[in-house]
Amino acid sequence: MSAEIIGREGRAAFGSYETWYRISGDLDADKAPVVILHGGPGAAHNYVDAYKLLARRGRAVIHYDQLGCGNSTLLPEKDTDFWTPRLFIDELENLVDHLGIRGGFHVLGQSWGGMLGAEYGVTRPKGLKSLTIANSPASMKLWVEEANRLRADLPADVQEMLTRHEQAGTTDDPAYQEATMVFYERHVCRVVPFPPEVTETFAQVARNPTVYHLMNGPNEFHVIGTLKNWSIVERLPAVDVPTLIISGRYDEATPATVQPFKDGIKGSRWEIFEHSSHMPHVEEQEACMRVVGDFLDDNDN
Repeated sequence: MSAEIIGREGRAAFGSYETWYRISGDLDADKAPVVILHGGPGAAHNYVDAYKLLARRGRAVIHYDQLGCGNSTLLPEKDTDFWTPRLFIDELENLVDHLGIRGGFHVLGQSWGGMLGAEYGVTRPKGLKSLTIANSPASMKLWVEEANRLRADLPADVQEMLTRHEQAGTTDDPAYQEATMVFYERHVCRVVPFPPEVTETFAQVARNPTVYHLMNGPNEFHVIGTLKNWSIVERLPAVDVPTLIISGRYDEATPATVQPFKDGIKGSRWEIFEHSSHMPHVEEQEACMRVVGDFLDDNDN
């Protein structure tokens, strides 16, 4: 479907590190480019690759791998105090300047990327035209509460397996991973088997687990990392650009986790994809690209 979209890759110096990026489409197009912030943290760009389809509408789409994962500098020796939202805001600002797009750009963040996008938005960065928050919670306390609610609907034997290994500290056991997939196939991606780009992201996290494990934890619903108390709810009124919020009907980012974005960001619009969970860009790709593409077109000027 997207073979004709050719990306140009590069690397941006970020202090003594490097951020890998890929540009799909023409950076000099009349429409402002959109920068895609992947989730995880530490999941890399692979699973949000479909957003390059937005380049068909005549705008550049910029994917990049955040520090610590994918093709960017890997820092497995760094500890928890290094991996902060501020680090990733600084990295994004550095990339915007490196690419010379400070005159006008959009940001779309998915999952953790949407949390980061909101963190970025409240700083009111120069040149930001719009913000899209895709499948993201406004508070990790809400996220964990809702994850536990969704988890309670899993088959009893799956719940027992998850709890037993979490209590024993054996979350790397294959049986635990298998039980985790039951949750993922309901609430992360309902296209089963997972498409190659989604599978590659899981493989990438397994190869480079530092950021995901330290900031989040072993999986999407057992959150024991540094983000476990994160919240942006009280700061959301500072966002002063047009904002689109998207989520899926079966999303692990449930309506309760997303509602604060709608309540806190003046004039924001919320679109729920009825046949999707956490990845409408994969599960309802055509509809998702239309909704996001129309929103970006509406907010170029």
